[in-house]
Amino acid sequence: MINILKVDGYSAVVNYDPDIDMFRGEFTDLNGSADFYATTIDDLKKEAKISLDTFLTVCKERNIEPIKTYSGRFNTRIPSELHKKLVLIATVQGKSINDFVKQAIEKEIIEAEIT
Repeated sequence: MINILKVDGYSAVVNYDPDIDMFRGEFTDLNGSADFYATTIDDLKKEAKISLDTFLTVCKERNIEPIKTYSGRFNTRIPSELHKKLVLIATVQGKSINDFVKQAIEKEIIEAEIT
């Protein structure tokens, strides 16, 4: 199950919070925080739209770019033994570590059906 709600082309991750007995959503591709809560899915969709519209309005008023930008680079730490195996398998496949990791991530995203 993928807990992603799309609103006007923006993605929000949705989870159930048992402490407050509500669904909670948070947009992930915005240059700031825009979250929302509701007890039903229909209300969650409505609250998401309100939260997004409010965020975009404030950004426009303050001349702030609303969409988060990504450099395409990230650092990750893995155990040394896994790193060793990564170098070996990438070399066997005639790939750089970067290409191997990129293709592995792409495969996971495709399998999760995230667009």
